[in-house]
Amino acid sequence: MDYRERMRELREDHDLTQAALGKVLNKSQQGYNHIETGRAELKIEDLIKLCDFYNVSADYFIGRTDNK
Repeated sequence: MDYRERMRELREDHDLTQAALGKVLNKSQQGYNHIETGRAELKIEDLIKLCDFYNVSADYFIGRTDNK
């Protein structure tokens, strides 16, 4: 699973909007959307923030394992 798919899956599983996650990353909704849709790359700092926010490992987030 691609990390972008995992981003969307986690966001939807938690009933969150792209705007809400944009605030977590200090980005606009559009900025977050660009990451989720592949128009922009996910920075390591943002990966860490998202892993902490969802309480999952980076390996889970990037699709290397299915164990959170």
